[in-house]
Amino acid sequence: MDRIIQPRVLKGFRDFLPEAELLRKHIQAILEKTFRSYGFVPIDTPVLEYSEVLLGKGGGETDKQVYTFSDHGNRNVAMRFDLTVPLARFMAEHFNELYLPFKRYHISKVWRGENTQQGRYREFTQCDFDIVGVDCFSADFEILHLMYKCFRSLSLPRFSIRLSHRNVFNCFLQQLGAEDKSQEILRTVDKISKIGEKAVREALEAITNGKIASSILDFIKPCDNFPDTLAKMKESVGGGCEGTERLEEIEGLINETELHDIYYLDPSITRGLDYYTGIVFETYLEDVPEIGSICSGGRYNDLASLYTREKLPGVGSSIGLDRLIAAMEKVGSMTSGERATDIIIFCMEVKFMGYYHKIADTIRNAGLSCEVYPFKRKLKSQFNFAEKKKIPFALICGEEERERGTVTIKDLKERKSYENLDLKGAIEKVISLLKHQN
Repeated sequence: MDRIIQPRVLKGFRDFLPEAELLRKHIQAILEKTFRSYGFVPIDTPVLEYSEVLLGKGGGETDKQVYTFSDHGNRNVAMRFDLTVPLARFMAEHFNELYLPFKRYHISKVWRGENTQQGRYREFTQCDFDIVGVDCFSADFEILHLMYKCFRSLSLPRFSIRLSHRNVFNCFLQQLGAEDKSQEILRTVDKISKIGEKAVREALEAITNGKIASSILDFIKPCDNFPDTLAKMKESVGGGCEGTERLEEIEGLINETELHDIYYLDPSITRGLDYYTGIVFETYLEDVPEIGSICSGGRYNDLASLYTREKLPGVGSSIGLDRLIAAMEKVGSMTSGERATDIIIFCMEVKFMGYYHKIADTIRNAGLSCEVYPFKRKLKSQFNFAEKKKIPFALICGEEERERGTVTIKDLKERKSYENLDLKGAIEKVISLLKHQN
């Protein structure tokens, strides 16, 4: 007998059963609708890229997590670790075919060989949205506002969007004479919510010295409100800089849209990737801070310069779908997702199979999902199938119903029957009951 291979998946990778995948698709559909309401359009890029394309500007720990290998043609290739670097390559390659500013969204899987934990996997889905080709405070704020609208659309409670500016942090490090260690310092500060202030202080002292470490830790502590924090940041960089001016412009839009309770200026937000050059932001659910940021990003004005001489500044954000779902489960705001099927037509007589399929097509044309049970079995077995698949309604049409031109609708949840309905009446009854259930 041939050896049976044990079915299993790699650590950090998962299968999704229909109920979980329906939920994921439902959330993605809400996000897509929200993206498109702002004028964003979808794109897609390959899973595999040349290694030099992906690793040109990732930086630091991310490079170590990228899956790289030689393909059958001995080319050095890599699996995308995010959707932003491929976007930069995409923009450079298709520059003459696109219009600016270009507003895109991209929902797809990415891969990183990192340590797995709750809401964090080696294969995961990102939902990215970016504006490329313009550097202005309106574009920065539109991304911030779209982040807010996405979480409102998902009915998420108690969330905050925390933002800062890389240029301000770099200007501050110049004041300290530590600009040559800026990348190490930025990556260290980025870990403060994960490892705590004590560990960050120790790491900063190892990079610089105790005095500079103390100054940095004081700088990244926010005040009680946006204006006071911004005033403190301006003072720390000698009266202001390009970054503080941008933050003032964004603060003005926050005030006009009356979203003071959503956006917080937090100088500890730095983002770990090297390609960020301006505003940076992260989003937290206040009731589950242990999950970490579920939507983050920033401005990256030089990323495309790796692939083109055209100036293509960009700003964007990314929602981690898997971490988002983990957070939604924690706070109990999980949306129900969509049913696979609204109505199942039970097979009472094989000779009526053509009639059943004709009925099913009429039901689908009315906007409901419908399937036909494919062969005759005991009615109990067909009921069990419908229950396992969580189908709410069954349509029954046997000899007597066929002769009368009627059908019976079974509400499988409430255990009620609606008999002697014509097909139009049956469809109207199901639509009415579905509205009541929802």
